[in-house]
Amino acid sequence: MDRAPRETPGTSHVDTRAWRWVLGGRVQGVGFRPFVYRLAHRLGLSGWVLNRCGEVEILAQGSASALEAFGQALVGQAPPLAIPRLLSSEAWPVQTLTDFTVLPSNGSSPPRVQVPPDYFTCPDCLAELEDPGDRRYRYPFINCTQCGPRYTLIRRLPYDRSNTSMAGFPLCPACEREYRSALDRRFHAEPIACPACGPVLSYAVHSAPAAATAEAALQATLAALQAGRIVAVKGVGGYHLMCDARSSAAVRTLRDRKKRPHKPLAMMYPWRGSDGLNAVRQDLALTPVQAKLLASPMRPIVLVSRPDGAGLSGEIAPGLGEVGVMLPYTPLHHLLMEGHGGPLVATSANLSGEPVLTDNAEVGRCLGTVADAFLHHDRPIQRPADDPVFREIAGRMRPLRLGRGCAPAELDLDRRLPAPVLALGGQMKSTVALAWERRAVISPHIGDLDAPRSLQVFRQVLEDLQQLYGVRAEQVVCDAHPGYSSSRWARGCGLPVHRVWHHHAHASALAGEHPEIARWLVLTWDGVGLGEDGTLWGGETLLGAPGHWRRVATLRPFALPGGERAGREPWRSAAALCWETQTHWSGLPRDATLLHQAWQRGLNCHRTSAAGRLFDAAAALLGLLQQASFEGQGPAMLEARANASAAPRELPLAIDERGLWVSDWAPLVPLLLDAGSSVAERAAAFHASLAAAIVAQVWSLRRTFAFDAVGLCGGVLQNRLLSELASTGLRSAGFEVRLTETLPCNDAGLSFGQVIEHAGVNF
Repeated sequence: MDRAPRETPGTSHVDTRAWRWVLGGRVQGVGFRPFVYRLAHRLGLSGWVLNRCGEVEILAQGSASALEAFGQALVGQAPPLAIPRLLSSEAWPVQTLTDFTVLPSNGSSPPRVQVPPDYFTCPDCLAELEDPGDRRYRYPFINCTQCGPRYTLIRRLPYDRSNTSMAGFPLCPACEREYRSALDRRFHAEPIACPACGPVLSYAVHSAPAAATAEAALQATLAALQAGRIVAVKGVGGYHLMCDARSSAAVRTLRDRKKRPHKPLAMMYPWRGSDGLNAVRQDLALTPVQAKLLASPMRPIVLVSRPDGAGLSGEIAPGLGEVGVMLPYTPLHHLLMEGHGGPLVATSANLSGEPVLTDNAEVGRCLGTVADAFLHHDRPIQRPADDPVFREIAGRMRPLRLGRGCAPAELDLDRRLPAPVLALGGQMKSTVALAWERRAVISPHIGDLDAPRSLQVFRQVLEDLQQLYGVRAEQVVCDAHPGYSSSRWARGCGLPVHRVWHHHAHASALAGEHPEIARWLVLTWDGVGLGEDGTLWGGETLLGAPGHWRRVATLRPFALPGGERAGREPWRSAAALCWETQTHWSGLPRDATLLHQAWQRGLNCHRTSAAGRLFDAAAALLGLLQQASFEGQGPAMLEARANASAAPRELPLAIDERGLWVSDWAPLVPLLLDAGSSVAERAAAFHASLAAAIVAQVWSLRRTFAFDAVGLCGGVLQNRLLSELASTGLRSAGFEVRLTETLPCNDAGLSFGQVIEHAGVNF
């Protein structure tokens, strides 16, 4: 870091020098300007600090020693939520200044914006929330410069109150004084509010009169939850559907009404103890990395193993070995959890696959038959942000879904883009990315683009990212599948469109997180994605680097009867494997004669090499399920049952007529149908066999090709057992192994991968 000069011999301590700094990174919406102001006053400096569209410019005058201490502290002592990056530091002409001031934001400067995500409630605000003598006692919207909503209430930048959804709440005199006082921790806390001037709660039971006061609304909500009812509660980025997590009757009612029979439901626990986790520990066993992330400022949903006798309803995550847990992250959540005293289901209030609902009237229309009551508030939500989800895999917490608290997510690019790009992701688990210069910004989770509201939010987020960051895209990158909704939008957007193969994007997303690796061997295992040969890929091994991938290995392909229906009907994949290997399976759920005939004739039967369909088939052949009610249900149940030790079955590996190494899954069929072994043993052997097949592929390819690291990505690698077995086997064999760390390995990472692949093609 550049520094102001030290005093030289003969220079008076009081000689005035001037120095100018410009800092970028996360310096907006995190209390950075108040920090600079207080630091300058402590060191006796005059000057000013100015926010100019994502950068902070500082001019300070004083002694050389004070300026040096000031320059070092700008980064070294920055507020906890800030991530400042020094852009420039230089001597400056001395000016006539008598004090240090905070100048109004300059919105005309060239944008170098970082849009902050939404933050948890900080300890200082939590202490005020619980203090009967504080004027914000039990106020559900308490916040300061170190906490509160950001991304979901910002309308435009610079980040000033007038540019947020708080503009409609004029400050009372007491809040105005705090907001204007540079020595107050709420100095320019844009969402600042109190009971006299801020948002308020309201409670509604369909057509019944609303509760008279905010406290009455809170108490009515708590009474409903204690009585086993379902309440839709408005939070920071949308509504949750909440009910008692210990009441099987309440959870079953929620599932029946929401038509969500099996998909796991997230839970929120009260904050207890010094680290907040005592209540969680009463039910669940946490690993150190899980505990650390649960209590982190992000406050994500963390998947945690559920022991027998945990005291939770068995309806929370039927058939699975983990539950999703989070801690309260808003003042309202703290008040609800403290009042209830135990865990609450807190699942996204939405229609299946769509973004979380944000509007008071809309949630009533859409979920009026699901929720018994509604806890609203009148602070508008500009755009939805669902809760992020993380899982521990190979010793690290890895994201499965981006959302509130960690998105928009920004990653640096290792090369400069020639023009700004919008990357549209895929069809499922949609995210979008805006990339320009050497920056890429990835949106929070949007949802599955089959639904009209998902497409509406998709279009809104595309526009919002460009507007917030002050960048207009000049090119669009989309998946090569012409039937994806995102691809159709691309064709009508009026900008040049570049198509990227699905699995190339997966591989490039991983490579983009690890730019130090020059040449890769990446296994991209997922459900299905359109491949270069027109078949449905999903068990591919790619060699090379972004923009220059070559398919060198795959899994044995098979014809999948029923096309897209196979994704929700795992028995179809099981039938296909049995028909391919001429194996009798008595477990077909219905007379499949006509379907078999269609399969023999190739009618509505697409060829696929998808590893995800192998997992579906295994779940069906083991009798775990025949019809899935949510994506990935079969593989998740299969992993949960693989709790025994089992030796792998060797899978044949040979080069086919295309020159590809092909791993043959055929020996897995009799293994899965072997009633002489338990379901747990067969499930474990299935995972072990595929992990061993990965190692065997890599060993064989090493004889012919050079590469620096092996990558594991794609939705199938969300499977912890498979990822850890494969990683361990590869590392034991001496290979460098990389998994995704910042972004999900599933389709939520495709938008970033499309950016990296597009950049590689043009490199």
